[in-house]
Amino acid sequence: MSDCAPAFAWSETARAMQPSQGLRPSRARAAAPARPGGLGWGTRPAWAARAARAAFRRPSWLVAAVVLSVGVPSGSPVFGPGLQIGPGDVASVALVLAAALLLATGRAWLPRAVLPAFGPMAAAVAVGTMCSTSVESSLPGFVRNVQLFVLVPVAVVALVRDRRDLAIVCSSLIALGLAESGYGIWQSATGNGAAMGEENIRAVGTFGAADVMAMSIVAAIAFLVLTVFALVAPGRGRAALPLALAGLGVLAAGLALALSRGTWLALGAAGVFALVVFDRRIAVKALVCCGVLLLAAPAVAGGSTAVERARSMAGSITSPDRSVQDRYHLWAAAGRMWQDHPVTGVGLKNFPAYRDSYAGIELSSGSDTADPVRGYERQPLLSPHNQYLLFLAEQGVVGLAALAALFGTLLAGLWARRRPRDPFWLASAALMTFLLVNFVYADLGGPTCVLFSVVLGVVACRAFGEPAAGEARP
Repeated sequence: MSDCAPAFAWSETARAMQPSQGLRPSRARAAAPARPGGLGWGTRPAWAARAARAAFRRPSWLVAAVVLSVGVPSGSPVFGPGLQIGPGDVASVALVLAAALLLATGRAWLPRAVLPAFGPMAAAVAVGTMCSTSVESSLPGFVRNVQLFVLVPVAVVALVRDRRDLAIVCSSLIALGLAESGYGIWQSATGNGAAMGEENIRAVGTFGAADVMAMSIVAAIAFLVLTVFALVAPGRGRAALPLALAGLGVLAAGLALALSRGTWLALGAAGVFALVVFDRRIAVKALVCCGVLLLAAPAVAGGSTAVERARSMAGSITSPDRSVQDRYHLWAAAGRMWQDHPVTGVGLKNFPAYRDSYAGIELSSGSDTADPVRGYERQPLLSPHNQYLLFLAEQGVVGLAALAALFGTLLAGLWARRRPRDPFWLASAALMTFLLVNFVYADLGGPTCVLFSVVLGVVACRAFGEPAAGEARP
């Protein structure tokens, strides 16, 4: 195994990726002989040069760097509350430029399926911007949507070339989730989290109360990837399964303390899907254990905030709390915008400008957030908290059709190349399920936007892989 291997290898990475596994084989390169009298690793210029050469030999490290940069605190928004530029966005620009350089020099290539998947999205975003009621205000939305739905995922497809690359990227997703969950657990235990009621006990990681759902999304993505690793861990050594279970325990605690009900629902759906597809018997055992834990939780920690938060999900239809009521009003407002602008919507980034005209007086003026770092802040309601309705409201049926074409192409590719025992296929399918369900309760915003793009690229890598000729599909 080379020096570039991640902390754990999901597959037998000592041998080259076989075409039947759905990804391109990487080209082996002979190590360059050391120059006598040259600079070694001890000097900074030589270290930087060698690091750059290593990154171009194994560019998936650049993707991993983008993932890890998502957890770097971004401070205050740069261009106002509607457009936040963070370290992950800056790193994604470098990622796209690196992919463009490798594509231009013939050192990377894109599968044919990229165009029918991402082409309609690029065209729809352009149409939505040109037909906007305020083109000037929609230009930042054009750049943002092209970045998240086209450029970054395509760059990931270009730079992730084999199974070792996928292992590197998946390892970075797990590392980010564990780090954020560990920090969130400390926040909740010491009262340094976001406010929930009169206590600062909500785990938010490095994202702060301004992006209260970000840590839960990061932890949920890591939880799914690590769950898949745990399913295949028994054949990877004695320590693999205990380490995976320990990591899942940390992630589960972080998710519970994040108190994000929408993320819990999306993670539950994706987790059940992964277990059922992998092995129905394991799925039954896991669901029984989870059911026992859910029944025992009220007795063990009946008065805890997490238990009360979970109970509130059952009453979100009959007796919703204030945050759920606001979400329903935002959904209704987005639907009315689409009814008046059915083809191309009101324009990218124009939902806040039309919100008050289409929402009832019952809608709150904003949501209250507080933490020990930022203090009390009132966050404006800038979106309907539903990605599908946001597309309908701002881009109309043109935008929603492009989103459906993108997701449909990825799902068709995963189905055509289905290999339930392949951890990368299973992780990609579980992550796709999570995104589809999570978009019912949330939309893209904050620092996790770039993480979504990377995950979309990982799914595309596995969906666009070409099986070997004559391969028997399971």
